Amino acid sequence: MDFKNKLINWYSIHKRELPWRSTENPYYIWLSEIILQQTQVKQGLPYYNAFVKKYPSVFDLARASEEEILKLWQGLGYYSRARNLHTTAKHIAYDLNGVFPNNYNALLKLKGVGDYTASAIASIAFNEVAAVVDGNVYRVLARYYGIDTPINLTAGIKEFKTLASSLIDEQQPATYNQAIMEFGARQCKPKNPDCTTCPLKDGCVSLQKNLVNVLPIKLKKTKIITKYFNFLVCVDKDKKVLFEKRVGKGIWQNLYQFPLIESKKSLSVNEFHLLNLENTALVSNEFDYSLYNETDKVHKLSHQHLHTKFWIVETAQLPKESISVTTLNKYPAPVLISDFINEFNFKSL
Repeated sequence: MDFKNKLINWYSIHKRELPWRSTENPYYIWLSEIILQQTQVKQGLPYYNAFVKKYPSVFDLARASEEEILKLWQGLGYYSRARNLHTTAKHIAYDLNGVFPNNYNALLKLKGVGDYTASAIASIAFNEVAAVVDGNVYRVLARYYGIDTPINLTAGIKEFKTLASSLIDEQQPATYNQAIMEFGARQCKPKNPDCTTCPLKDGCVSLQKNLVNVLPIKLKKTKIITKYFNFLVCVDKDKKVLFEKRVGKGIWQNLYQFPLIESKKSLSVNEFHLLNLENTALVSNEFDYSLYNETDKVHKLSHQHLHTKFWIVETAQLPKESISVTTLNKYPAPVLISDFINEFNFKSL
C-alpha cells in the first residue's frame, strides 16, 4: 500500500467527527479554515460553533458590524483574521451575490486567503486537485522523506508545495488533504510522536535516521521585542471609565483598551509619580492613583512580550466620552484587558 492510500486508510479509522467535515457548503468550510489558521481544533471549535449559530449565512456575517465580529472573536488572537473575515463576507454577499468563488485561483484573490486556505477550500468544497501545505503537512512530509530544507525559506516552501502536489490523490483530493492534515495533528505530532504505531514507519526516513525530533527545520528569523505597557484605569465618582478604541496599524487594531502609556522599563510607584498625567484625557487635575499589580503581567504575542501594569486612577470627573463600568464587557478587547476587567472589583471603588 503506497503513501497516500495508507494515509487515507488511517484517516478512515481515526478521523475526528467535526462539523465542517459533514458539509460541502463553502461558507462553513471557509469559516472553519479562517478560524483554524494559527489555531488548534480544540480551541477553534467553540468559536466556529458560535459563529455558525450567530451568523448562519455569509449574508448574516456581512450584515454584522466589525465590532460585533471582533467581540465574538475575542480570545482567539490574530485579530486581522476577523477583520479580513468581515471584509470578505461583505465582498461575497454584496459583490458576488453570495456565491463563493469555486476554484483555487479565484479563492486566492479573497482577502485573508493564502495558498493553504485556497487549496483547502477548493479541494474540500469543490473537489479541486489542490494540495494543502500547512504546519502538519510540512511535518509529515519532512519526516517521511527526510527533507531538511527549512520550511520558512522560499526554496523550502516551493519544494514542499511541489512534493505535496505530486502526492495528492486526484480521485479524492478532499479526503487526501484532510487525511494528511489529521495525520500530522494526531499521529505525527510535533513532539514525541508514537512511531511504533505509525502506518508509515517502514518507509519513514527520519525514523530510520533518528531525525524525528529534528525535522522539519524552521529557521529562527523573528526577534522578540519586549515592551512595557502602563494602562490607566481611570474611574470617576459616577463609576465611569475611559475606554478607547485602538486605531491605526499594529496589534489589537480596532479593539478597545484603557488609556495607555508605554515606558522604556517596568515602572515603580515613585517612577510613575513622575509622569505627567495631566496631559492625558483627565478632566480634573486632582486624582489619586494606586498600582493594581506589583508584578508585571506578561502577555506573550508572536513577536512581542508585553510587560504590563494596571494603574487605578480615581478622579472626580471624566470626559463625556467615558462609559459606565457596567458596559465594559460589551466592547471587543484584547484578552489581557478582558481578563483584568473580569478580575478587578470596580464596585470596591
